[in-house]
Amino acid sequence: MLVKSVPGAVVKLAEVGDATRFEPVGDRPQAERVASSRGAKDVRACISQVTTPRGKKPVLKAMMTTACEQNCYYCPFRAGRDTRRTTFRPEEMAAAFDEVQRSGLVQGLFLSSGVAGGGPRTQDRLLDAVTILRERYKYQGYVHLKVMPGAEYDQVARAMQLADRVSVNLEAPNARRLKSLAPQKDFQAELLERLGWAHDIRQRGQATASLTTQFVMGAVGESDLELLSTTEHLYRDLGLARAYYQAFAPVPDTPLDGLPRASALRERRLYQASFLLRDYGFEMEEMPFQADGHLPLDSDPKLAWARMHLSESPVDLMHAGRRELLRVPGVGPKGAERILRARRQGTLRELSDLRDIGLRGAERAAPFILLDGRRPTHQLPLL
Repeated sequence: MLVKSVPGAVVKLAEVGDATRFEPVGDRPQAERVASSRGAKDVRACISQVTTPRGKKPVLKAMMTTACEQNCYYCPFRAGRDTRRTTFRPEEMAAAFDEVQRSGLVQGLFLSSGVAGGGPRTQDRLLDAVTILRERYKYQGYVHLKVMPGAEYDQVARAMQLADRVSVNLEAPNARRLKSLAPQKDFQAELLERLGWAHDIRQRGQATASLTTQFVMGAVGESDLELLSTTEHLYRDLGLARAYYQAFAPVPDTPLDGLPRASALRERRLYQASFLLRDYGFEMEEMPFQADGHLPLDSDPKLAWARMHLSESPVDLMHAGRRELLRVPGVGPKGAERILRARRQGTLRELSDLRDIGLRGAERAAPFILLDGRRPTHQLPLL
C-alpha cells in the first residue's frame, strides 16, 4: 500500500498522466511515448521502463507544473492553449514520488516543468523538490532533472550535484530554426550557454551528472545536416551523453496544428547517425547526406556509407584496427573488441567463427569483409 504522507499527492500526480511522453530519457525513446492503456488516474501511466546510467529501471516521469508562460508553437502546454493545468508544490512532488517509490513501482525520477514565473523561479521549485527528496526522504536513487531556459549558473551547478543526469532541451539546431519553433526562447543566451556551463562544471570536478538535449524534428524545415552538425559539436566539445530527436506530431490548438506528422523513419535514421558520431568515430564529412541535406531513408547511414566505400575495398578482419572495424555494418564497439581478442588467439576464417565469438551481425558484415584474406564463402547479397 502507498503511504499517505501528503493526502491526494499521488492522485494529483496521476491526473497529469503521460504529460512527458514526448520527453524521452532512456535508450528506447519510441517505446517511452507509446500511449498508456491505463486509466487517466492511474499513476502507472506516468511510468516508463528506462535504460539509465544506473541500468534499466522503471522511472516516474513527472512535471512540476503543466502551466507555461511560453508560447512554443508545437507544445501542448503552450501559453493560451485551452487545457487543464496541474501544479505541484515542491513538498507535494517529493512526497508523491516517495510514496510511489516506496510502493515498489519505480526506481527513478525524471522531473521536468512548464515555465511559470520565469526560468530561474521555476528552476528553484525543481531544485527544492529534489533537495527535499534527497534530504528529508533520504532517497539516493536515480534522478534526471530538467534545466529551465534562463536558469542561473548556480542553479545549473546545484542541479548537477543533486541529479545523475541533467538535460537542456535546445529544441532546434540553431537560432534561426528556434525562432520559428519557440520564438520566446534565446538559443544562445538561454539554452546553449547552459550546456556550456554544465560542461565546465563537470570539467572542474564539481559534479558528475551526465548531459542530454532534445530536438524537435520535422516542424520548421531543418535538415538532417543542421541537426547532426549541432549534435556533433555537443558530443565533441561539450561532452553530451545523448541527443534525442522528437519527431514532430501536430497538437490541436497550436500554431503548427496544420502541419503533417514528421517521419518516424527519419527520426530513426537521425538516431543511427548520431550513434555513429558518438560511438563509432565517424565524422560529419562521412555521413551520406543527399543534396538536400537529408540522410537517405531507404538505408541506415552506416550501411549507406559501407556500400559506397567498402563494397570494392572490404575490411580484412585479421588486420584492421578498431576504427576500421567499427565502419563495418554489423560490428559495434563490443563486436570490435571481440574480434580483436579472438584474432590474438587464432584465425577467423568463416562467418561461423564470427557467430561463435558472439557477433550477431555476421551476415550483415559479410559483403564488406575479408576473412583469412578471402571474402566469406556464404554471404547475403547487398540490399
